Amino acid sequence: MTGHEKGVPLQNMRRDKRLDPEHRMRLDTAIHMQGRGWITGRDGGRPWTLSRTNRVVACFGALVILVLISPLLLGVALAIKFSSPGPVMFVQKRTGYRGRSFGMYKFRTMVANAEELKESLRHLNKHGADAIDFKIDKDPRITRIGGFLRRSSLDELPNLINVFTGDMRLVGPRPTSFNAYRYKDNHLARLSIYPGMTGLWQISGRSNIDFDQRVELDLSYIAEQSLLLDLKILLKTPFKVFSGHGAS
Repeated sequence: MTGHEKGVPLQNMRRDKRLDPEHRMRLDTAIHMQGRGWITGRDGGRPWTLSRTNRVVACFGALVILVLISPLLLGVALAIKFSSPGPVMFVQKRTGYRGRSFGMYKFRTMVANAEELKESLRHLNKHGADAIDFKIDKDPRITRIGGFLRRSSLDELPNLINVFTGDMRLVGPRPTSFNAYRYKDNHLARLSIYPGMTGLWQISGRSNIDFDQRVELDLSYIAEQSLLLDLKILLKTPFKVFSGHGAS
C-alpha cells in the first residue's frame, strides 16, 4: 500500500518546470558543468554520474539487492502493518536531477497524519524554525517500529525501486523534500546529477549536519566523482548505518 504526503500538487510542479523560463534559466546557469568523460578524461564527455554505465550498473544492482532482501522487506512491511494504522509505505515528492520532482518510496515510520502535524512542530526544528531542512530530535510523530527503522535506515530500502526506475542512483546527493524554487543559487549545483541512496553526507555525519554543509559535501562529490569513489562510499555506508551515527 502507498500513501502520499501532502505538498505542492504534482501537476503544478510539472507546469512550473515547463512554463517558467526564468526559473529554468536560473537552474541552467547554476548547474552548468563542463563534462569530462569518465573513461577518456576528455572535456565534453559524459561524467561518471551521468554515464550510461552508471545507469545500467545502478539498475542491475538495485534489482539484485531487491531480490536478495525480499524476505526482509516482507518482514518489515508486516511489522509496520500490524504495529500502527496506516499504509505500509508512502511516496514522498522529492526534488531530483535538474529540479525534476519524483515520488520517492519509503517505509512509513510516522503516524498516518504526520504531515498535518508538521507546522505545529516547526518550532522544534533542530536547524531552526525558518530553516529549509526539517529535523526534530525525538520526533513525537515517529512510531515505535518507525524509530527502529530510522536508526537502522531500513526505512530507506524501498529507495531501490527509484534506483531501478531511474529517478535515483546508488550514490549521489540525497533528494530534498522541498522543490528547487526554495534553493539558494549556491545550492542549485547539487541538482546537476541524479540523487542517490547514499553519499558523502551519509558517511560524514548524516542528519547531524545542516543543509549548507550537505551542499558542500555534494559539490565535493560532484567534483571528484568516479567509479572508485562510489565503491568507497558504498563500502563505508553499512558501517555508518550499523553504528547508528547521525541517524534520526
